[in-house]
Amino acid sequence: MQGSTILFSEMTPQPAWEAAFNTWYDTEHIPLRMACPGFASAQRYRASASASYLAVYEMGNAGDLRTPEYSKVKGEPSAQTRTMLGGVAGFTRYICNQVGEQRRGGLDADPLSAPLLFAVFFDVPVARRPAFADWYDHDHLPRLVECPHWWMARRFEVVDGDPGRWTHLTLHYLGDRAALESPERAHARASAARLAFAAEPWFRPEYLTFTRHGERQRGTAAAGSR
Repeated sequence: MQGSTILFSEMTPQPAWEAAFNTWYDTEHIPLRMACPGFASAQRYRASASASYLAVYEMGNAGDLRTPEYSKVKGEPSAQTRTMLGGVAGFTRYICNQVGEQRRGGLDADPLSAPLLFAVFFDVPVARRPAFADWYDHDHLPRLVECPHWWMARRFEVVDGDPGRWTHLTLHYLGDRAALESPERAHARASAARLAFAAEPWFRPEYLTFTRHGERQRGTAAAGSR
Protein backbone atom coordinates (compact mmCIF):
# COMPACT_ATOMS: atom_id res chain seq x y z
CA MET A 1 0.00 0.00 0.00
CA GLN A 2 3.07 2.25 -0.14
CA GLY A 3 3.83 4.11 -3.35
CA SER A 4 6.76 6.02 -4.80
CA THR A 5 4.82 9.31 -4.92
CA ILE A 6 2.59 10.92 -2.33
CA LEU A 7 -0.02 13.64 -2.35
CA PHE A 8 0.13 15.49 0.98
CA SER A 9 -3.09 17.48 1.43
CA GLU A 10 -4.03 19.42 4.56
CA MET A 11 -7.14 21.49 5.32
CA THR A 12 -9.09 22.81 8.31
CA PRO A 13 -12.89 22.51 8.39
CA GLN A 14 -15.14 24.95 10.20
CA PRO A 15 -15.77 23.69 13.76
CA ALA A 16 -19.55 23.70 13.30
CA TRP A 17 -19.39 21.07 10.55
CA GLU A 18 -16.29 19.08 11.49
CA ALA A 19 -18.28 15.85 11.92
CA ALA A 20 -19.94 16.28 8.51
CA PHE A 21 -16.55 17.06 6.98
CA ASN A 22 -15.07 13.82 8.34
CA THR A 23 -18.01 11.75 7.11
CA TRP A 24 -17.76 13.30 3.64
CA TYR A 25 -13.98 12.82 3.51
CA ASP A 26 -14.15 9.16 4.56
CA THR A 27 -17.16 8.11 2.48
CA GLU A 28 -16.89 10.24 -0.67
CA HIS A 29 -13.67 12.20 -1.08
CA ILE A 30 -11.16 9.40 -0.51
CA PRO A 31 -13.15 6.50 -2.07
CA LEU A 32 -13.51 8.40 -5.35
CA ARG A 33 -9.73 8.78 -5.53
CA MET A 34 -9.07 5.20 -4.48
CA ALA A 35 -10.99 4.10 -7.58
CA CYS A 36 -8.59 5.99 -9.87
CA PRO A 37 -5.66 4.20 -11.56
CA GLY A 38 -2.37 4.39 -9.69
CA PHE A 39 -3.78 5.18 -6.23
CA ALA A 40 -2.52 2.56 -3.78
CA SER A 41 -3.86 3.83 -0.45
CA ALA A 42 -4.73 6.84 1.68
CA GLN A 43 -4.39 7.60 5.37
CA ARG A 44 -5.90 10.51 7.26
CA TYR A 45 -4.42 12.31 10.27
CA ARG A 46 -5.40 15.13 12.63
CA ALA A 47 -2.89 17.80 13.57
CA SER A 48 -1.72 17.79 17.18
CA ALA A 49 -1.50 21.58 17.48
CA SER A 50 -4.57 22.69 15.49
CA ALA A 51 -7.92 21.57 14.08
CA SER A 52 -6.33 20.73 10.73
CA TYR A 53 -6.72 17.37 9.00
CA LEU A 54 -4.16 15.77 6.71
CA ALA A 55 -4.55 13.09 4.06
CA VAL A 56 -1.51 11.31 2.60
CA TYR A 57 -2.26 9.52 -0.67
CA GLU A 58 0.14 6.83 -1.92
CA MET A 59 0.57 6.57 -5.71
CA GLY A 60 2.83 4.94 -8.25
CA ASN A 61 4.01 8.23 -9.76
CA ALA A 62 2.95 11.84 -10.26
CA GLY A 63 1.38 10.94 -13.60
CA ASP A 64 -1.43 9.22 -11.69
CA LEU A 65 -2.77 12.73 -11.02
CA ARG A 66 -3.17 13.33 -14.75
CA THR A 67 -5.29 10.31 -15.75
CA PRO A 68 -8.73 10.83 -17.31
CA GLU A 69 -10.31 9.17 -14.29
CA TYR A 70 -8.66 11.51 -11.79
CA SER A 71 -9.34 14.54 -14.00
CA LYS A 72 -13.03 13.62 -13.97
CA VAL A 73 -13.05 13.33 -10.17
CA LYS A 74 -11.34 16.71 -9.83
CA GLY A 75 -13.28 18.47 -12.57
CA GLU A 76 -16.78 17.22 -11.79
CA PRO A 77 -17.20 17.53 -8.02
CA SER A 78 -20.50 16.79 -6.32
CA ALA A 79 -22.52 19.56 -4.71
CA GLN A 80 -21.39 18.36 -1.28
CA THR A 81 -17.75 18.43 -2.37
CA ARG A 82 -18.11 22.00 -3.61
CA THR A 83 -19.66 23.00 -0.30
CA MET A 84 -17.03 21.29 1.82
CA LEU A 85 -14.01 22.50 -0.13
CA GLY A 86 -15.47 25.98 -0.39
CA GLY A 87 -15.49 26.36 3.37
CA VAL A 88 -12.13 24.95 4.46
CA ALA A 89 -9.11 26.98 5.56
CA GLY A 90 -5.39 26.29 5.82
CA PHE A 91 -5.29 24.40 2.53
CA THR A 92 -1.98 22.85 1.47
CA ARG A 93 -1.28 20.43 -1.37
CA TYR A 94 2.15 18.92 -2.10
CA ILE A 95 3.09 16.31 -4.69
CA CYS A 96 6.30 14.55 -3.64
CA ASN A 97 8.55 11.81 -5.03
CA GLN A 98 10.28 9.50 -2.59
CA VAL A 99 14.08 9.63 -2.75
CA GLY A 100 15.10 7.81 0.43
CA GLU A 101 13.83 5.57 3.22
CA GLN A 102 15.06 4.09 6.49
CA ARG A 103 13.18 1.56 8.63
CA ARG A 104 13.83 0.27 12.09
CA GLY A 105 14.67 -3.42 11.94
CA GLY A 106 12.70 -6.11 13.72
CA LEU A 107 9.32 -4.37 13.66
CA ASP A 108 6.22 -6.53 13.94
CA ALA A 109 3.88 -3.72 12.87
CA ASP A 110 3.55 -2.13 9.44
CA PRO A 111 5.33 1.24 9.72
CA LEU A 112 2.59 2.85 7.63
CA SER A 113 0.17 2.05 10.46
CA ALA A 114 2.12 4.13 12.99
CA PRO A 115 -0.14 6.14 15.33
CA LEU A 116 1.87 9.34 14.86
CA LEU A 117 3.21 11.10 11.77
CA PHE A 118 5.95 13.69 12.19
CA ALA A 119 6.40 15.82 9.06
CA VAL A 120 9.46 18.02 8.46
CA PHE A 121 9.62 20.48 5.55
CA PHE A 122 12.81 22.08 4.19
CA ASP A 123 13.64 24.68 1.55
CA VAL A 124 17.08 23.52 0.41
CA PRO A 125 19.17 25.62 -2.00
CA VAL A 126 20.14 23.77 -5.18
CA ALA A 127 23.84 23.96 -4.38
CA ARG A 128 23.35 22.36 -0.95
CA ARG A 129 21.07 19.50 -2.00
CA PRO A 130 23.74 16.83 -2.56
CA ALA A 131 25.29 17.49 0.86
CA PHE A 132 21.84 17.66 2.46
CA ALA A 133 20.88 14.27 1.01
CA ASP A 134 24.16 12.70 2.12
CA TRP A 135 23.74 13.99 5.68
CA TYR A 136 20.11 12.92 5.92
CA ASP A 137 20.58 9.42 4.49
CA HIS A 138 23.90 8.50 6.10
CA ASP A 139 23.99 10.45 9.36
CA HIS A 140 20.63 11.80 10.50
CA LEU A 141 18.13 9.03 9.71
CA PRO A 142 20.34 6.12 10.86
CA ARG A 143 20.60 7.79 14.27
CA LEU A 144 16.85 8.37 14.51
CA VAL A 145 15.78 4.82 13.72
CA GLU A 146 17.91 3.58 16.61
CA CYS A 147 14.99 4.75 18.76
CA PRO A 148 12.50 1.88 19.38
CA HIS A 149 9.59 4.22 18.64
CA TRP A 150 11.04 5.56 15.35
CA TRP A 151 9.49 3.03 12.98
CA MET A 152 10.30 4.54 9.60
CA ALA A 153 11.43 7.73 7.89
CA ARG A 154 10.75 8.54 4.22
CA ARG A 155 12.50 11.38 2.43
CA PHE A 156 10.81 13.18 -0.48
CA GLU A 157 11.51 15.86 -3.05
CA VAL A 158 8.59 18.23 -3.56
CA VAL A 159 7.78 18.40 -7.28
CA ASP A 160 4.77 20.71 -6.95
CA GLY A 161 3.22 22.48 -4.02
CA ASP A 162 0.79 25.05 -2.70
CA PRO A 163 1.97 27.12 -0.95
CA GLY A 164 5.19 26.59 -2.89
CA ARG A 165 7.85 27.43 -0.36
CA TRP A 166 9.30 23.95 0.29
CA THR A 167 11.62 21.70 -1.73
CA HIS A 168 11.91 18.66 0.56
CA LEU A 169 9.71 16.74 2.98
CA THR A 170 10.49 13.95 5.40
CA LEU A 171 7.71 11.84 6.91
CA HIS A 172 8.59 10.10 10.17
CA TYR A 173 6.32 7.27 11.32
CA LEU A 174 6.40 7.07 15.11
CA GLY A 175 5.10 4.40 17.46
CA ASP A 176 4.98 6.80 20.39
CA ARG A 177 5.30 10.55 20.98
CA ALA A 178 8.21 9.78 23.32
CA ALA A 179 10.37 9.40 20.19
CA LEU A 180 10.46 13.19 19.83
CA GLU A 181 12.07 13.54 23.27
CA SER A 182 14.26 10.44 23.01
CA PRO A 183 18.03 10.29 23.55
CA GLU A 184 18.35 9.01 19.99
CA ARG A 185 16.76 12.14 18.55
CA ALA A 186 18.88 14.35 20.79
CA HIS A 187 21.95 12.49 19.54
CA ALA A 188 20.91 12.98 15.91
CA ARG A 189 20.30 16.71 16.41
CA ALA A 190 23.67 17.14 18.12
CA SER A 191 25.78 15.63 15.34
CA ALA A 192 28.52 17.80 13.87
CA ALA A 193 26.94 17.69 10.40
CA ARG A 194 23.53 18.74 11.68
CA LEU A 195 24.98 21.60 13.73
CA ALA A 196 26.88 22.82 10.66
CA PHE A 197 23.70 22.84 8.56
CA ALA A 198 21.76 24.56 11.35
CA ALA A 199 24.22 27.47 11.20
CA GLU A 200 23.33 28.16 7.55
CA PRO A 201 20.62 30.81 6.99
CA TRP A 202 18.40 28.58 4.80
CA PHE A 203 18.14 25.83 7.41
CA ARG A 204 14.74 26.73 8.87
CA PRO A 205 12.63 23.55 8.85
CA GLU A 206 8.94 23.46 9.66
CA TYR A 207 7.79 20.68 12.01
CA LEU A 208 4.23 19.30 12.09
CA THR A 209 2.91 16.44 14.21
CA PHE A 210 -0.23 14.46 13.37
CA THR A 211 -2.22 11.67 15.01
CA ARG A 212 -3.62 8.92 12.80
CA HIS A 213 -7.34 9.39 12.13
CA GLY A 214 -9.32 6.36 11.00
CA GLU A 215 -8.14 3.38 9.01
CA ARG A 216 -6.08 3.29 5.83
CA GLN A 217 -8.16 2.99 2.67
CA ARG A 218 -6.85 0.83 -0.16
CA GLY A 219 -6.94 1.78 -3.83
CA THR A 220 -7.02 0.02 -7.16
CA ALA A 221 -3.20 -0.05 -7.29
CA ALA A 222 -2.78 -1.59 -3.81
CA ALA A 223 -2.00 -5.05 -5.17
CA GLY A 224 1.01 -3.71 -7.04
CA SER A 225 2.36 -1.44 -4.33
CA ARG A 226 5.12 -2.28 -1.92
